[in-house]
Amino acid sequence: RMRAPITSINFLRYVLEGEYDGTIFHRVMPGFVVLGGGYTKDIEEKTLHENILNESGNGLQNNTGTIAMARYDDPHSATRQFYFNMDNNASLNPNSRSWGYTVFGMVVSGMDILEAISAVETGYSEDLDAEDVPVEPVLLIRASVQ
Repeated sequence: RMRAPITSINFLRYVLEGEYDGTIFHRVMPGFVVLGGGYTKDIEEKTLHENILNESGNGLQNNTGTIAMARYDDPHSATRQFYFNMDNNASLNPNSRSWGYTVFGMVVSGMDILEAISAVETGYSEDLDAEDVPVEPVLLIRASVQ
């Protein structure tokens, strides 16, 4: 049974439109998350569809090997950016005082690839005004449905 239908359909929409092809993983935090899907290798922001409803209360947890949607402080601000959990990140789960981040899938193979991405050198990026940005871009060449 699908626990995050709105989130899953949103993600698949970007995949089927080829919108993740050629994007980068722009935040890499070992032992925490690998975040991507929003920027080209030239740090140009990709087109956004409308924000989606937060489905973080679906019972799925931000545990190692799950994929979830990134968002801003507004709980219903997720659009296209996603992250892979590289540890059990209970702080990203919903609780009685705050919304969490919606988990909508899990890695079934390829955790070794994510571990390798986690090991890349990172630093501060003026273009993103952010820390934890890979020094050499980590490119998502193509996302597809199998």
